[in-house]
Amino acid sequence: MRFFAFVIALAVCIFNGYAQPVDDDRQVVGVAEFSCEQDSPYAGLVTEKVVEMLTNSKRFRVVDRTSRDKIVQELELQKNEAFIDSENLVEQGVAVAAEKIITGEIVKIPVYRVRNGDGSVRGYKASVAFQMKVVDVATGLSTEATSFEGKASEECMSPESAVTMAMTSLQDEIAEYFRLNFPVTARIVKILQEKNGVAEKILIKAGTKQGVKVGDKFRVELIEIFEGEALPTDLGTVTVTELKGEAFAECKVGKKDGKNIYEHFNANAVIKCSLIIKK
Repeated sequence: MRFFAFVIALAVCIFNGYAQPVDDDRQVVGVAEFSCEQDSPYAGLVTEKVVEMLTNSKRFRVVDRTSRDKIVQELELQKNEAFIDSENLVEQGVAVAAEKIITGEIVKIPVYRVRNGDGSVRGYKASVAFQMKVVDVATGLSTEATSFEGKASEECMSPESAVTMAMTSLQDEIAEYFRLNFPVTARIVKILQEKNGVAEKILIKAGTKQGVKVGDKFRVELIEIFEGEALPTDLGTVTVTELKGEAFAECKVGKKDGKNIYEHFNANAVIKCSLIIKK
């Protein structure tokens, strides 16, 4: 009986992905298989590289949705019992529900054979161009498609390595796309220092794992729900002064903002800190 239960649990993990720690606040992002205008056996490599870049950023919980039909099936998937009360997090086989889905369309992915003087194949070169957008699963709304075109690869031993090299040339550009379209958010977990009911230093749940750096500024907002809609109220700005491990950061509170932040935090109000993007 125990063996049977183990096999079932293992199968669920393989299908759904390993469950994340309960206190993991990172955004859940799914990646749908990129479509391709031409029938290319290397199209899947583009999707795989985007998944790899997302995962390596350590800012997201990445869910593989390449075997499902993009947004429609994602919406249907989240109606399944596996997602009930999951709050985007699961235990023992409850599936992770993606909040946003990255979709893409490959415009071209030419792979060229490099030949020797006698006509034999010496190696391969490749380039890739595609469009990518982000879809909010809850609303179905998407960002405008952004175009990416990689540099032609150097000569490689295989077509796959040539396509991968062409994708690698876009790494910085794609990282910037993620930064702008997925701004870091965090919650206040502790008032570290206060004076006369005014917060001077706070600890937020965001650190090196989310790409936060010393000197970064966060906008602090009170979030209230009215008729099912979130209404944000500005409480001020805080500045990161010290990183505390991978998951936390110590922040200095602006002089005019400490009273509001202190009062709302102690009232157990919902407070969101959003990284101010420097473009």
